[in-house]
Amino acid sequence: MTTPHSNLDGIGSLRANLDAAVKGTGPAKLLVLVGLLAEGHVLLEDVPGTGKTTLARALAESIDGVWRRIQFTPDLLPADVTGTQIYNQRTSEFEFHPGPVLANIVLADEINRASPKTQAAMLEVMEERQVTSDGDTYLAPRPFVVIATQNPVEQEGTYRLPEAQLDRFMVRTRLGYLDVETERDVLMAVDTGPQHGAVEPVMTASEVRQLIELTKRVHVDGGVARYVAELASASRRHPSVQLGVSTRGSVSMIRAARALALLRGQRYVAPDDLKELIEPVFAHRLILTPDAELRRVDADAVLAEIAESVAAPVARGG
Repeated sequence: MTTPHSNLDGIGSLRANLDAAVKGTGPAKLLVLVGLLAEGHVLLEDVPGTGKTTLARALAESIDGVWRRIQFTPDLLPADVTGTQIYNQRTSEFEFHPGPVLANIVLADEINRASPKTQAAMLEVMEERQVTSDGDTYLAPRPFVVIATQNPVEQEGTYRLPEAQLDRFMVRTRLGYLDVETERDVLMAVDTGPQHGAVEPVMTASEVRQLIELTKRVHVDGGVARYVAELASASRRHPSVQLGVSTRGSVSMIRAARALALLRGQRYVAPDDLKELIEPVFAHRLILTPDAELRRVDADAVLAEIAESVAAPVARGG
């Protein structure tokens, strides 16, 4: 597998844009790039003020394509997201006016502040990359990636995302608070450093599509695929789990691992890539039993136990 030099430069420029826009954030910046190259949706979850929207917007602005921001609020209607039919008096016909979701990069800000009915409007486009209105189908452009931010469900005015919608996110990650030194640097740059609007496009939508195709060519050994299937199967049998990882989740793991491998210059997916992605790809798909929740068992602990119990294959190149 060969990677065009210009595309490698583009990845480096994307990283630089994200680093300039957002300090710290642990693995979050890497995972949004994984989502972009795998054309998978990303859910950024954390308390307000940790940089979720800034990170998502920095990636969107770094791509010279169509990006839209949707501010999810309790009064947002499904048609405000997907689009609506409007009567044209001149032609005496209804015309479809596409909603903001039909874009290359969609920033769904505070997605869990909208009603479940409006959240459900995202299901079709996130899975099938299309919107259906009045019997007609309208395709989303490629690439198509939703980067959503979400406040913890304990925050006032939030709704829990439906399981079907959570399952459509390839990865979920948290940003967390900055360490003291990094936060000090941010405070010193307030009103003096580069402002957010300084982010410039460094890659075209066409170049992103080329990288997505290269990602699909990263080799996955049969033993690695079986390892993913065994991890998913173990999640479904775990006594603390009511609903385990779906087949969609297993597919998301393979796609995410291919993207992570490409970002690291690998020609094949290694077992360590999968181990690194278990929590961000699988944790949000698990529904724990009521008893486990009473015992305050969390999905991360369950997945750590599963990863320990399932033997990983020996790494082999492709």
